[in-house]
Amino acid sequence: MPDTTTKGQQRVRAAISLAASILLGMTLLASGLGKWFSNLPQETEFIDNLIPVFFMTPKVALFIGYGLPWVETGLGIFLILGIWPRLWAVFCLPLISAFMANNSWMISQGIDKFPQCALCFGRLEEILGALSPLQSLCIDIGLFILALIIIFVHPGTFLSSPPWAVKLSKKSKKDK
Repeated sequence: MPDTTTKGQQRVRAAISLAASILLGMTLLASGLGKWFSNLPQETEFIDNLIPVFFMTPKVALFIGYGLPWVETGLGIFLILGIWPRLWAVFCLPLISAFMANNSWMISQGIDKFPQCALCFGRLEEILGALSPLQSLCIDIGLFILALIIIFVHPGTFLSSPPWAVKLSKKSKKDK
């Protein structure tokens, strides 16, 4: 099917996708870095209280406690740089869905049992304040929508890279 969009429409789509990528990327980067600088063993103990027992094994707790900050930080960096934004937005969907499921479960358990999110932003919560599960769920829904915007609005092919990365790639090929 031929591409019938004009250059103006492409620019608008690129601007919308760029804004969504930066917002989603900055949120994930802040969340990941905040968890990096928090007390991770304490965080994995807190995760034991959140996820139902039949899902939680010591290896799952270790992965969540130590792997999640790396995943969030990596996704955030790639989205901010604009390298394959659709691909990384697709990877964000299951992650954000898990956050939404966790916050929904916390809300269902009652505000007296879980008055705040499970260290959603790690050490940054000391500066910014802790979120309630409902506030966190609202943010997660917004992040999910941003990921969908990137997937469906971003111009170019699925694995398109930003112009600066393409130029850098061509330059490195010339140097060889």
